[in-house]
Amino acid sequence: MALEKVETVVAGNYVEMEREEPNSDSIKTKFSNLFWHGGSVYDAWFSCASNQVAQVLLTLPYSFSQLGMVSGIIFQLFYGLMGSWTAYLISVLYVEYRTRKEREKVDFRNHVIQWFEVLDGLLGKHWRNIGLFFNCTFLLFGSVIQLIACASNIYYINDNLDKRTWTYIFGACCATTVFIPSFHNYRIWSCLGLVMTTYTAWYLTAASLIHGQVEGVKHSGPAKMVLYFTGATNILYTFGGHAVTVEIMHAMWKPQKFKLIYLIATIYVLTLTLPSASAVYWAFGDMLLNHSNAFALLPRTGFRDAAVILMLIHQFITFGFACTPLYFVWEKFIGVHDTKSMFKRAITRLPVVIPIWFLAIIFPFFGPINSTVGSLLVSFTVYIIPAMAHMMTFASPSARENAIERPPKFLGGWGGLYSMNIFVVVWVFIVGFGFGGWASMVNFIHQIDTFGVFTKCYQCPQHKV
Repeated sequence: MALEKVETVVAGNYVEMEREEPNSDSIKTKFSNLFWHGGSVYDAWFSCASNQVAQVLLTLPYSFSQLGMVSGIIFQLFYGLMGSWTAYLISVLYVEYRTRKEREKVDFRNHVIQWFEVLDGLLGKHWRNIGLFFNCTFLLFGSVIQLIACASNIYYINDNLDKRTWTYIFGACCATTVFIPSFHNYRIWSCLGLVMTTYTAWYLTAASLIHGQVEGVKHSGPAKMVLYFTGATNILYTFGGHAVTVEIMHAMWKPQKFKLIYLIATIYVLTLTLPSASAVYWAFGDMLLNHSNAFALLPRTGFRDAAVILMLIHQFITFGFACTPLYFVWEKFIGVHDTKSMFKRAITRLPVVIPIWFLAIIFPFFGPINSTVGSLLVSFTVYIIPAMAHMMTFASPSARENAIERPPKFLGGWGGLYSMNIFVVVWVFIVGFGFGGWASMVNFIHQIDTFGVFTKCYQCPQHKV
């Protein structure tokens, strides 16, 4: 009976939120609904799929050269499923938190719920502080990576400017994301973003197969343990894009429908990443060990230039995805989150972009930085913390009895669910954070020793440096 009452409360509020959609028949309102005001299941799917595979599409062949073909495919499938599982856990905790708060008559219509607030409401301030630190640091460096990728890609179209200068330019361009209010407003962008990555993935596949294998191609991976675990953590990073799950759910009119969205998005993403990474590695083999961006090895054609331009636009979109939660945190910190003036919010958001810009100039190591962020930040942010938080939230018999979302039947109840969560925590801590952290830091330090910080043009031909 209690459960039925809770479901009524949840459903009632979601219907109320759905009524917030503009219901005018004016052309302006219809245009806004079509391109700007998103919140459906399809919007959430586009957001998840578009955000999950961005510049990493270009570094996965590099990871395959470190791992070898078989390990590369296995790790993609394995971490794809693991990422979908922890995204599901985050969605369960979001619904649990929101339901409890709505019982207390808390109104979220002018407030965006974030992951650290979910942890705070369910487990207390210590969990909130841990979640806030890892989530914000990961999203900060996630934004840095997108900015680095912009400079790395545009260089393959126009090398008259070095990559550092391009970073300055694209930093200014990406700063315009301060004017996008929330994930509600990424409807057209997330849709276009997925079209762009789909084109790029199949371009990489087709171009590599048409090009054929280079003369004397070698596929020696895995050759070194350092490279092996570096490649594995880049794939861990690839399928760890659900740090913005709570914000995407909150933008939905019916968040309880999110459960399987991330899994379906991951399945689609795998249809892009597996063929493209396999084909590029097949064609170029060990040459990729010194070329972390797949564009570097493909001959310049109109198709390649189109792919570069589309990826640049998509990286702008993904920068917004990663940075918007940081904007929210900053707004809440200085007390302007609830203001209705978008101009005022945009101006106060600008300081968030400055450290991102600066870090992208200091560490422009496209490829190696992905693995470092994956092992040290993604491992905790979207794998270990969600699994542990879920176990702690439902540790007591009463919490399990009153849980809004029951464990999937195929797991065999709470025992199976806890076993799965313990496996995730142990595996990611030992393999992702432990071995991956060691390998990625060794590789990252090697990049600093080789190129130095503030390097003007990372992995550019010598005559261009």
